[in-house]
Amino acid sequence: MTLFELLSHSPAALVGLVFIVGLLIGSFLNVVIYRLPKMMEQAWQQEARSMLALPEEPPATHFNLVAPRSACPHCGHQIRWYENIPVVSWLALRGKCSACGGKIAVRYPLVELATALISALAAWHFGYGPWLLAVLFACWALVALAMIDFDTTLLPDSITYPLLWVGLMAAWAGISPVSLQDAVMGAAAGYLALWSVYWAFKLLTGKEGMGYGDFKLLATLGAWLGWQLLPLVILLSSVVGAVVGGLLLATGGVKRDQGIPFGPYLAGAGLIALLWGQAIVDTYLGMMQF
Repeated sequence: MTLFELLSHSPAALVGLVFIVGLLIGSFLNVVIYRLPKMMEQAWQQEARSMLALPEEPPATHFNLVAPRSACPHCGHQIRWYENIPVVSWLALRGKCSACGGKIAVRYPLVELATALISALAAWHFGYGPWLLAVLFACWALVALAMIDFDTTLLPDSITYPLLWVGLMAAWAGISPVSLQDAVMGAAAGYLALWSVYWAFKLLTGKEGMGYGDFKLLATLGAWLGWQLLPLVILLSSVVGAVVGGLLLATGGVKRDQGIPFGPYLAGAGLIALLWGQAIVDTYLGMMQF
């Protein structure tokens, strides 16, 4: 029996393998979450210097997603391969650098574990097939977008646009349960929905209530889910965002005039809708019939 036959006939093997792959992808996502905003900032600085006709200044070191090697932020110790095993190495090192004893943030193993659990849940829910590969890509991209927006209030186009096109191509190829027509309508409706809210809020208050990245992310979710599930995504993200935002204001976590990123709530609602959206809608409609 080949590996593909095993995965197609054994849900346990599929879930287990996807969990391990999810751990490895989660480790890579930690790199993306930390480095991509810095790479974007370097690109913006170079563009600004070019527009102002200033001489370009090459970066002090070659910096991208693969170079330089990961290192301790406290002492610069380069992380060895056996110190970079997802979750396991952090536990073995007790959350400290092996060279200087500086603390390693617990968010790194949490991102790895969350990515693995979400991936395994998707494998258990959808089973073996091409749609699972597409959904895994969506899950990983949404985790990265949520964390980057949480840290920087940025939703990089370099992640959002590929995710949008994969959703549309999956619908075009017949892999997605969403038709191409519904996917295109979902992308358009998702963008226009938040664009309308943005301008209504700006006209009423003179302030910007959200960024254009939020429009693009909801458009992307519309391409994956279809226009029919967009109300559910908006409702889930708004309710959770209002609750969390209220708690942060009440506890002093943020100031009243401080912006709160909406991307993590959109991404979380999108993941829920991707896995259980239709079941949630069907359950609600069934309850409304009584």
